[in-house]
Amino acid sequence: MAKTKTAWFCNSCGAQAPKWIGKCPSCNQWNTFVEEVISLAGTEGQVYKKSAQSNKPIAVSDVVTETEIRTPTGNGEFDRVLGGGLVSGSLVLIGGEPGIGKSTLMLQIALSLNNRKVLYVSGEESTSQIKLRAERLSPGKGNCLLLAETRLQDIMVHLKNIEPELLVIDSIQTLQTDKVESSPGSISQVRECTAELLRFAKDSNTPVILIGHITKDGAIAGPKLLEHMVDVVLQFEGDTNYMYRMVRSIKNRFGSTSEIGIFEMQNNGLREVSNPSELLLSQFDETLSGAAVAASTEGYRPLLLEIQALVSTAAYGTPQRSSTGFDLRRLGMLLAVLEKRAGFRLATKDVFLNIAGGMKVTDPAIDLAVAVAVLSSDTDIPVPKDICFAGEIGLSGEIRPVARIEQRINEAQKLGFKAIFISKYNKLSTSEEKFGLKIHHVAGIQDVFFKLFK
Repeated sequence: MAKTKTAWFCNSCGAQAPKWIGKCPSCNQWNTFVEEVISLAGTEGQVYKKSAQSNKPIAVSDVVTETEIRTPTGNGEFDRVLGGGLVSGSLVLIGGEPGIGKSTLMLQIALSLNNRKVLYVSGEESTSQIKLRAERLSPGKGNCLLLAETRLQDIMVHLKNIEPELLVIDSIQTLQTDKVESSPGSISQVRECTAELLRFAKDSNTPVILIGHITKDGAIAGPKLLEHMVDVVLQFEGDTNYMYRMVRSIKNRFGSTSEIGIFEMQNNGLREVSNPSELLLSQFDETLSGAAVAASTEGYRPLLLEIQALVSTAAYGTPQRSSTGFDLRRLGMLLAVLEKRAGFRLATKDVFLNIAGGMKVTDPAIDLAVAVAVLSSDTDIPVPKDICFAGEIGLSGEIRPVARIEQRINEAQKLGFKAIFISKYNKLSTSEEKFGLKIHHVAGIQDVFFKLFK
């Protein structure tokens, strides 16, 4: 009689090995290999016949394309990230830290679709717990169908009987199938359950949303194959100490991966933030040193952020470098440029940097605002509140051009700014007279310093 075959899989990247390994050779993580069943007893030797209707090669010119049918969810920010709404037959995976608001957002979307049949399957909460949250989010709206179940075979029976127009699974790590003899959340269970749901989505042309857990490193838990199987991967980001939440697209087969959606956490759920620049800027009337406004972009969306810096004499022998929301290594590079190219002695001073609102930004265009905020704090000279900055700083101190400069200028104009500093090498598609603010073209960090602080 044939024996059951097992193999060892890495929890981090999904690499396979015939025996246990301490360090994964693929992702270099330690103690991540777990044993999984790959072949049950009695299943070997099975021969699968060729399908009677096999696909044939076809020329690209002969392929008939079909228009994607999108279903708007009623949530503008979520639809923005998806590219206009849920595509029929698509499989969407959304991951985030515990308590960040994944289940709240998905239940909020399920309740808002009054004219569609939505099935919300929860493997973590009972129907009474979901009911309490639903009353808090949308009182009086009860068209969404709730199901507390973890066995995939039972869920498929309900799907066949109900035929929903949208399926939400909370979460994929709690499901288990009888095809695999392992505990829920294991690599084999997550892979098989996702494959079964993907097959259901494509066969029934029903959009499916999966909620996934993440590891301590911020990656979606389970095999890396999970992200390749789904059509859309969304990351729910945010700090629990702040009210803002961001949905970022990591993978999207039906749209751009450059869009983000911004929400504000409130007692009655997540509220859409249509103009985040007004919320992220400081509302203080008094002008203080060490603050500068950066004209940034998240994908195609312009954002104005307030950069706050504090430069003080080092109390101990080794100066401190601290950054919140900005890459600490890039901050060290900018400080070295300011000392080498602009002549500021910052090596013996503590430098603290913060992006207001709890935002985490990787846009290099905020380099100029970071440098101006540091210089403003060091000289104790405030920057006028009606000036913003957009420029990348090179190692030689030059101000490099940035992308989508017209969108940044228009956003600054809309919020009432009077001037903006950009690189002299930035080419504008329209004349400067059409913009309602003064545009300062600068070539190096020295030009910015002499125009602001001299």
